[in-house]
Amino acid sequence: MPRHHTTSSGNVQFTAAEEAEYDIQEQEWSDGAAARTMANIRQERDGLLAATDWWGASDNTMTDAQTAYRLALRNYPATFTADNSSAWPTKP
Repeated sequence: MPRHHTTSSGNVQFTAAEEAEYDIQEQEWSDGAAARTMANIRQERDGLLAATDWWGASDNTMTDAQTAYRLALRNYPATFTADNSSAWPTKP
């Protein structure tokens, strides 16, 4: 199906060069999906770790469950699978 530009005078079909360039851009976007997913996971993980940073303050002693939770968060990107079978660790 041909692609079109929308202009004030109507739709204008892409040239062959524009079609090729658009195909390249779509492929680059598709190829970057895994990297974007991992960046989103790391961002979420970093937020969850930041929310529990106070657990490690000098006047607190972390429980074993808290230590395990934070370790599981740090390791989560390595355990993530694309089929979403790896759930986020549960906060104690």
